[in-house]
Amino acid sequence: MVAGWRAGTASAMALALFGAGIVGLPATAVEDAATSMYPEVGAGTDFVDQTAKLDGLVEPEWYAANIPFVDLPDTEIEDTYYYRWRVFKEALKYTGPEDGWIVSEFLGPVGYSAPGGGIVAAAGHHVYEGRWLRDHRYLDDYLDFWLRGSGSGPKPATEFLNPNTDFWSHQYSYWAADAMVARASVDGRWDFAQDRLPELQTQWERWETQFDDELGLYWQVPVWDAMEYTAGSYQSDDPYHGGAGFRPTINAYQYGDALAIAELLRSRGDARDVRDARRYERLARQLRTNQERLLWDDEDGFYKHLMRADEGEEHRLIGDREQIGFVPWYFHMPGPENSLAWAQLVDPDGFAAPFGPTTVERRSPWYLHEAENGCCRWSGPSWPYATSQTLTAMANLLIDYPSQSWVDAGDYYDALRGYALTQRRDGRPYVAEAHHPEEDRWLYDSPGHSEDYNHSTFNDLVLSGLIGIRPAAGDTLRIAPLAPRSWDHFAAENVPYQGHELTVLWDRDGSEYGAGAGLSVFLDGEVVHRQDTLDPVEVAVPAAQRAELDTLVDDFVNIDGAGHPRATATYSWADDLPEQAIDGQDFHLDVPSTRWTNYRSPHSADWLTIEVAEPTEIGDVRISFYDDGGGVRTPDELTVEYRTTTGEWVEVPGATLIPARPEPGRLQRVVIDPPLRTEALRINPTRTDGGAVGITSVQSWRPARDDQVGKTPGMSG
Repeated sequence: MVAGWRAGTASAMALALFGAGIVGLPATAVEDAATSMYPEVGAGTDFVDQTAKLDGLVEPEWYAANIPFVDLPDTEIEDTYYYRWRVFKEALKYTGPEDGWIVSEFLGPVGYSAPGGGIVAAAGHHVYEGRWLRDHRYLDDYLDFWLRGSGSGPKPATEFLNPNTDFWSHQYSYWAADAMVARASVDGRWDFAQDRLPELQTQWERWETQFDDELGLYWQVPVWDAMEYTAGSYQSDDPYHGGAGFRPTINAYQYGDALAIAELLRSRGDARDVRDARRYERLARQLRTNQERLLWDDEDGFYKHLMRADEGEEHRLIGDREQIGFVPWYFHMPGPENSLAWAQLVDPDGFAAPFGPTTVERRSPWYLHEAENGCCRWSGPSWPYATSQTLTAMANLLIDYPSQSWVDAGDYYDALRGYALTQRRDGRPYVAEAHHPEEDRWLYDSPGHSEDYNHSTFNDLVLSGLIGIRPAAGDTLRIAPLAPRSWDHFAAENVPYQGHELTVLWDRDGSEYGAGAGLSVFLDGEVVHRQDTLDPVEVAVPAAQRAELDTLVDDFVNIDGAGHPRATATYSWADDLPEQAIDGQDFHLDVPSTRWTNYRSPHSADWLTIEVAEPTEIGDVRISFYDDGGGVRTPDELTVEYRTTTGEWVEVPGATLIPARPEPGRLQRVVIDPPLRTEALRINPTRTDGGAVGITSVQSWRPARDDQVGKTPGMSG
């Protein structure tokens, strides 16, 4: 075996981590226990030191099994990349058997979210980012949440929740079908996307209530574009809820979704589908024509917000360029003749700023208007949500459009690096709501609310832009890196791509990775292409069947705290309540709290009890311990008991602890074979010094029953 090539069906790192400390189990049992929790990593390459890249992350096994690894000479971008995977993992919330997993925007609950805590505003970003994970179940559930589950159901049409729509999935603008196709382009599971075509068409058509037949464009209110207090809304009588207009955002989203629906229809191939595809393509062309006619400002060379006038008055194109004018390139909507708009991205009077890009051009009289008055004002602050869209659009311009003279790959790298540097606080990676464009500080960063704010992409920009992996349907893959030509090396390793393990290496002289000089592309551990330069290339990708993972149910989850399951404890610190250990989330920040601890307990030991409504089979318990490095530390010992039918507490028989004793940063698994039936489980973690312990998550997983698989369209939750 040549160094750098790795064979096997499971992550070598995950096996090593799980195997550590397990005594008395045969190797096959260790492997079964290790691999059954996570998707298998196929035969790939082993050039990147995964252990070093994951240093300091809680549950490194999850990352080893799920994420593509990158190795970059720019440590600021690389550090941000691994940090943003931590942010995404924190945002994964299990809501229960009905809706399964969602991707949250805030780590703590907010009053205007859909049932379960979903907020549709950033759902497109969540799908673009999460499409690179190996475990498909997260996005399967999340996409269905907005199309078939509670997120597709009715909501009150109030000013607080958007009076213009009755559905949660339309509370904010959302590019649903485009995101679905973007996801399928990576994982290759086109049947999943095709099966959701009826719901995707319904999602698209429900925007008709905001379509103006005379202009042939959609209108939206900035606040429901996730952008209150904008240049447009400030020019209305209501800076928060006002400023309704025909915007480059919603029209580009509908354009992109129409083409995505058409692509899915054509991929099914029958005559009726092809006719329907033509209809969506025609509607997309009409949108593009009308946007060019009405939203493109010839004088300023930019797409702008067209204020929606009252009856009998004229619509008015605002004079200000806003960052949303770059969004059409996200969907390849403009023609090449409009590329001059990108000159504004690098113009200091336009959107360029030390911590930009800005949300409105700096020459605008609305630039930073009231920006210091509190969240959230999209009149100049640097907003990760919009930066993500702009950089995705810019990569499309540079890779997919004819050559132009306004921006180049160096500008993309500078913007991406600047974006990484913005995501810092106290010298460490951090992302909140919005950053000051001219000063190194977050403008909007509320304690217990804004931490690790998941409303944007970053890792997708690294993989699809910087490294240039351009997912698409079909049997070829384009690699078109925007990385600096001065770099001597970079790597994206074991990227899960359409059933394969994809590795892209750049090694100028072959000395960094020892796999040959130049650009090398590997599929499943084998070299399929090599060239001397970083020029774009297309490689053949044979069809492969990606393994489908079983649907699992956590019987301990209770996201709203009512009824059962119920968590109690012999003692709890005031801010660390038992129910927070079964709230469907697992993250390890100090704030917001989502954990139970017995900090400052008067007892020598305390236990956490989980009770379910009726006897339930328990065989796979997973415990995530909280360790703040101070007063609350990882326990030294763990015992688990169950309550018998006579009310006695007895140690669980046949339990195997993996690892055998709790370890800092490791997920603790309790495998019970054979599974037992009980109404209550008691977890007793202790430290030899009598100090405090904490638990961020307790889960009891089992295979879903047939009646727990699938969602009902229109379910209100």
